[in-house]
Order: sequence, then structure tokens, then C-alpha cells
Amino acid sequence: MQATIALLPGDGIGPEVTAAAELVLRTVGDRFGHTFTMTSHTVGGAALRAGRPPLPDETRAACLAADAVLLGAVGDPAFDRGSSEGRPETALLQLRRTLGVFANLRPARVWPGLEDGGAFKADRVAGADMLIVRELTGGIYYGEPRGMADDRRSAFNTMRYTRPEIERIAEIAFESASARRSRVTSVDKANVLETSRLWREVVTEVGARYPNVTLDHQYVDACALLLATNPKQFDVVLSGNLFGDILSDEAGAVVGSLGLLPSAGIGGRGGLFEPVHGSAPTLAGRDAANPIGAIASAAMLLRHALGAHAEADAVERAIGSALAAGHRTADLVTARGRVPVSGSAMAGEIAARVKDGASPEA
Repeated sequence: MQATIALLPGDGIGPEVTAAAELVLRTVGDRFGHTFTMTSHTVGGAALRAGRPPLPDETRAACLAADAVLLGAVGDPAFDRGSSEGRPETALLQLRRTLGVFANLRPARVWPGLEDGGAFKADRVAGADMLIVRELTGGIYYGEPRGMADDRRSAFNTMRYTRPEIERIAEIAFESASARRSRVTSVDKANVLETSRLWREVVTEVGARYPNVTLDHQYVDACALLLATNPKQFDVVLSGNLFGDILSDEAGAVVGSLGLLPSAGIGGRGGLFEPVHGSAPTLAGRDAANPIGAIASAAMLLRHALGAHAEADAVERAIGSALAAGHRTADLVTARGRVPVSGSAMAGEIAARVKDGASPEA
């Protein structure tokens, strides 16, 4: 196999975790006989600091030409007070729309050995394994009109969804559930939002075409509570853009760290793959960031963009093996006196296991 992958390291810890994912991808290529051509491009705050827009034209062109895109993170506090056009996060919204990746897959599982790694009781989270399917190119993040009054005394955003947008993301969720435990929980706020009433109506219609998949509906506030109190009940969680953004971060607390969570943007050209965590500027340059979210995103890239299922499985087995052997970055250390490994050391452990073909128990 030959494939071109556009790397967008971005801001904060983005370059560090992207380097970790690149190492693992090159190890996959060596082991399985693939040639991955990986080129790095500027995006987000890094582009703004160079006097460029957050998504430079050459970066956009490289992403459109690539077989897949792997993003580290965008976000820089230096630009937090800028207009939308001058904020790093704008690059991410533009890139999602440019690539047409309307479906965001965000798996969240509790790895064996990490049951006590988070804020929740181990017996509540042990065995939790869910997939959040988030609509990615609609809703309030993209709805028009939007803006801020000239006197900055008011601002407005528009939440808008169309029937085709809801139908296509619902189909992704039900297809995903059919390959998992055959349950979809659709999240909305239908008691107060018209967009949610349409959402619930269309999701119910799509669900009728999947008689082997159980569908239930939850208000977003109730779902947030259940994620904290009984996360094991969830299989596939289907949501709009805003609600999915929030709930998937809560899932990070369930599994022990946001640094563990990968994501895949699919449905368009190639695909956009990125860890769920942000740029974490306070960790940048310290080699302390957990690279697993980025490495697991690379596994999703292999599976969803390149159809390399065995290779993706090998990466995920290697992650499980490294964790089973007791390797922990700082965000995963719970025992007093335990010394965490650096981010690069964790990446090295995972890459070595990909090379050797280690099992999760190794």
C-alpha cells in the first residue's frame, strides 16, 4: 500500500503527539510493507504567528490532495480575544467543511488496568465501551446568521439542522451499532428546541429501518448525568454538534483521561483524524502529554481512511499491551510515588509493540 498523509501538528502539545503518531505509523509501514508519505503543514495558531490565516491555502490544498489528514491540536491563548477569522479554532471548522467530514466517531473505552484512573468509582466504569457519533458540519457551530453587535452588548448564534443532515448522521450511528451491541441512544433537547424535535423525528424514522437495533432518546442533561452514574449502559451515542462536543469530553473523565480519546471525521474526502484533547499549552514542550489519543487516532486513520484493518488492530493491541505492562503518563498516574513515563517514552513503548506484534496482555 502507498498512501499520502497530511500532518497538521498545530499548537501546544499538538507537535509532540503528532510526532508520536507519526512514529507509530512509520513502524506500521515497516512491519506491513506499506509506504506512507507524510508531509507536515502549518495550521491554527502556528499559522497565525507566521502572519498567515488559520487555514492557509497551501495547507488546505495539501489536505484535499492527501489520502487522510492527521491533526494534533489547535488553540493558542494569545489569540483568544480575536475575531472568528483570527482564532486558531476557525481552522478546524473550515477544515471539516472543506473535507466534508460530517460524521465524527469518538470511541471511549476503559482500558483494563485503568478502572481506577479517573474520578469515578472503578466498579461503575469497568467495562464501559461506547462510541459517540457526533454530527460535525452543522448545528450551532455553522448556523447562520451569527455575529456580535457593534457595541458588544449582545451576540447571536443560530442552531440549524436539515432533514438530510440528520438522516445521514443517523445512518452512520445505526450502521455502527449494528456492528457493536445494537443499541443507539439519541441525544437532544426536544422539550425546548425545535431543531431537537426535528432531530428526534428523523432519527426515529431512520431507526425504523434497523429493526435489530434498539433506539432510545435522552435529553442531553439526563444523558450527561447517566454518563457519570452508569456509563456501561451506553453503546452508540448519537448527537448533534454542540452536545456531542460536550458529552465526549465527559467521556474522557469516564475512561480516566481526555488524553486517551481519539476521533475520526469521516463521510467526506479522505478523513480527518485527531485526538479529542485540546492544545494544552501549559504542557507544551515538557514531553508530558499523553500520546495515546493521537496514536489511537492514527489507528482509526488506518481503518477508516485506508481500509487497513489488521494494521489498525495491531496499533490498538500495542496500546493495550503498553498499558497492561504498567506504563503510565502523568495524567494516568494515581498511585503515590509512582513515576510517570514521558510522552515520547510511551510512544516508544507502543511502537516497539507494534513492531513485535505484542498481544494486549504482553
